[in-house]
Amino acid sequence: MEKQEAQKRLEALREQIRYHSRKYYTEDDPEISDFEYDQLYRQLETLEAEFPDLVTEDSPTRKIGGAVYNTFAPVTHLVPLESLHDSFSQEELRDFDRRVRDTVGEVEYVVEPKFDGLSVALEYRDGVFVRGSTRGDGVTGEDVTENIRTIRSVPKVLGEPVPFLEVRGEVYMSDQSFERLCERQELLEERPFKNPRNAAAGSLRQKDPKITAQRELSIFIFNVQQVEGKELSSHEQSLQWLKTLGFPVPPVYCKSGDMEQVLQFIQKIGEERGGFDFPIDGAVVKVDQFSQRDELGSTAKFPRWAEAFKYPPEEKETTLLNIEVNVGRTGVLTPTGLFEPVTLAGTTVSRATLHNQDFIAEKDIRIGARVVLRKAGEIIPEVVAVLSSPEGSQPYHLPDTCPSCGERVTRVEGEAATRCTNPQCPAQLLRNLIHFASRDAMDIDGLGPAILEQLLQGGMIHSPADLYTLQVEQLQKLDRFGKKSAENLVAAVERSKGNDLYRLVYALGIPHIGVKAAQVLCEAYPSMEKLQAASQEELAQIEGFGGIMSEEVAAFFQKESARALVDRLRELGVNMEAQRQESQGTSLLGSTFVLTGTLPTMSRKEATQLIESHGGKVTSSVSKKTSYVLAGEEAGSKLEKARQLEIPVLTEEELLRMLGEE
Repeated sequence: MEKQEAQKRLEALREQIRYHSRKYYTEDDPEISDFEYDQLYRQLETLEAEFPDLVTEDSPTRKIGGAVYNTFAPVTHLVPLESLHDSFSQEELRDFDRRVRDTVGEVEYVVEPKFDGLSVALEYRDGVFVRGSTRGDGVTGEDVTENIRTIRSVPKVLGEPVPFLEVRGEVYMSDQSFERLCERQELLEERPFKNPRNAAAGSLRQKDPKITAQRELSIFIFNVQQVEGKELSSHEQSLQWLKTLGFPVPPVYCKSGDMEQVLQFIQKIGEERGGFDFPIDGAVVKVDQFSQRDELGSTAKFPRWAEAFKYPPEEKETTLLNIEVNVGRTGVLTPTGLFEPVTLAGTTVSRATLHNQDFIAEKDIRIGARVVLRKAGEIIPEVVAVLSSPEGSQPYHLPDTCPSCGERVTRVEGEAATRCTNPQCPAQLLRNLIHFASRDAMDIDGLGPAILEQLLQGGMIHSPADLYTLQVEQLQKLDRFGKKSAENLVAAVERSKGNDLYRLVYALGIPHIGVKAAQVLCEAYPSMEKLQAASQEELAQIEGFGGIMSEEVAAFFQKESARALVDRLRELGVNMEAQRQESQGTSLLGSTFVLTGTLPTMSRKEATQLIESHGGKVTSSVSKKTSYVLAGEEAGSKLEKARQLEIPVLTEEELLRMLGEE
């Protein structure tokens, strides 16, 4: 490769790696697999070795880990938390062994699993936990002490009062905890984490430690960074001592001076990793004696006394026997492939998600096809390629009706998901009930996901309308429910009957209809009867309503199941009329506001209600038609755009003064 061409390729690789590093380390939202990232990184290393004069100081090969957030206070690591150099073959590990022996002579290694989580440092004074921090860029991390305190496997007081101890470990999320978290996120209509590593990282970086506590994180400790009051000469000795202090250390490891035995143990870990309840993506080989580590030292980025071996993603050929379609709790139809069983990453695989119709069409997946399956450290394997399809086979299409309730399914243009929108579909009933009772919908205080799950399991409810038939005596049968709490919940349900119509419209879960759109609908059609009778053409005439929203509303109220639900709610006394908001004046008539940032005393909802009660209008985006931008702390791009367009910017105090209010 010519030098000029190499320069362009190096710049492109560095930019790609920086982008994917930011997605992985900083945003906890990777777009490519670890294997694909490693291949990019290896290409960069190889090219820089070939053209050393083109290496730059800001190259990813010269940096450790990821960036440091501004969310937490910075922590300087007196002993850097270095990353490890990766090997991808046995020959590369033998090269590592030769380099080590050339420097220190005879050597023994300790081999451990390479945990796939978030690297942290824990500090103890006189045996008491005082601080926890992330690795960050290796030199500066983030203070996440309060979040780490919520991890049960982190000892808060050690087995002996060591004057000072700093250890390094990996915070991780078990496969079972990850699956439970994804189920909960799906229920609450949140975007699920892509894998346990990102779930662990995102959970540890929560501003609220209570959220971290709910995420069921765990930790393994694998290194002593600093210690006072204890002499340690080897890694194996340090692991044994850490265990007596109460730290969870790697559950499997071995020590050997024979590189062939080391390679055999690495292979054994790889074969058994499917049986672990913690995620790993490789194995780590470490020089055991600390004196030899000191002699070997480190490069600008890696210790010379340790090497990571990354397991390649396993791929196997198999046959697609059938496609099973399930309805998720958000109504999305998810196709799952059923395959002839194959062994991948130590586990038997016979199922893999096929994602959606676009994925199936893109790969031309057909029943009976020979396919390649891969499992690259993820929980669920994936179809990499289709090798061949049986003669006469037909392209596969998702069904036109919901497999759970039989209603017709919809797919909105521009979306990948095919969805059932029946509000009483059994497969998504829990999600619909959570949405129905939520704060912005019917706002039923005390009726959270856990209670709704109990009500469903107990057969007490089968539809949102059943909430209005609940009795105190029934609720007292629930776990941890006394008479007083049962009475409070029944009263909260009763109060919700008087809610404004827009809350009910939003609670019904019509696709693309949020709180604001529901309010606009109910201003145009102030009764449920009028709204149900409106045609798509009439709905499309509402200012701010697009073709998709009008289509979804009209289609929803044409469903027999939706009309039956509304009729039953009406019979049970739920309000079906819009409540005319009492106007406090028209001083803001004709003015359009955009809100951004956090206001000192009002929520955005309260500020919106105040503006609208004085005749103003609130929209979501800044344009030349915007009259004012109401800005609070941490205002973002909307404030910048307002300044560019020279739109007046108001504080909360200035708005209140304008309205003549306290």
